[in-house]
Amino acid sequence: MPHKLIDLVHISKSFGDNNVIDDLNLYIRENEFLTLLGPSGCGKTTLLRIMGGFETPNSGQVIFDGTDITNLAPNKRQLNTVFQKYALFTNMSVAENIAFGLRIKGKSAAYIQDKIKYALKLVNLDGFEERTPDSLSGGQQQRIAIARAIVNEPKVLLLDEPLGALDLKLRQDMQYELIRLKNELGITFVYVTHDQEEALTMSDTIVVMNQGYIQQIGTPEDIYNEPMNAFVADFIGESNIFSATMVEDKLVKILGANFPCVDVGFGRNRPVDAVIRPEDIDLVKPEQGTIQGVVTHLIFKGVHYEMEVTANNFEWLVHSTDLFPVGTEVGIHVDPFDIQIMKKPESEDEEAVPVEE
Repeated sequence: MPHKLIDLVHISKSFGDNNVIDDLNLYIRENEFLTLLGPSGCGKTTLLRIMGGFETPNSGQVIFDGTDITNLAPNKRQLNTVFQKYALFTNMSVAENIAFGLRIKGKSAAYIQDKIKYALKLVNLDGFEERTPDSLSGGQQQRIAIARAIVNEPKVLLLDEPLGALDLKLRQDMQYELIRLKNELGITFVYVTHDQEEALTMSDTIVVMNQGYIQQIGTPEDIYNEPMNAFVADFIGESNIFSATMVEDKLVKILGANFPCVDVGFGRNRPVDAVIRPEDIDLVKPEQGTIQGVVTHLIFKGVHYEMEVTANNFEWLVHSTDLFPVGTEVGIHVDPFDIQIMKKPESEDEEAVPVEE
């Protein structure tokens, strides 16, 4: 198993009276693509800047490959950062932009020239040496920013929402480019985004954050299929989230109806949160459903129909490849293993989860 490359130990950071990160612990493995995911203000960019040396934590340590680098300057770290706005020098050519860090390090002209050609080939922009950043598209500028970072041979590449300014098609293309680069370079990527699709598409590991706390850590499949609390379920993908009652093991009451499930250990008649994904709901004949309702809205999404079904005074969101016109009376059926049961947190603060070794 890859060893820990970055270990963030009891990190706290505040700006004035605003506590942005509170006693956070997280480790990142070598060659991992780890994504920090969460809404604006959750602390993900601050955490990335602490790793890069652009912010100093109020308390805690940043351990890199066994060495404490908490107070080390950014240019002394084996990490390079690609910012959202790319920060290219518009008065320099593409080649000069890529060479900038190497010249500061005093590398020879021949070495720099080889590195420029290597980096441009890696990002599929060979022949662009004499172009200026202003003459490039947004996607090309992003690739040049990555090329400038990778010529310095960092062990870790930090990316702060680098695709945010691109249109949808280009953003999707660049997601695959980043995966390719990560695999070819064999370095660790730490990626910051609020876009769940980016996180699910590219990551080996996703860290979901909110209000300075880690809500859940896991693979994209774990985060999507087994959210640990209502915040994660709501933030990752679309969900139907219910305040429910765990009647007993493998039986939960949702909106007054008993649904078989597979969860155990929650006790008897205990309040819980229940999550059902829209694609996991089967619309059947009314008499075949656990509860009955009426289709009230219908949108064609290309690969599926998105419907709202009013049942037991709740608007159920349903995704199906089968068409049920508005006004159709339907039954709602959910397989037991498609219902996710979660404990109700006593407060938002207690939604934070420990990081297991």
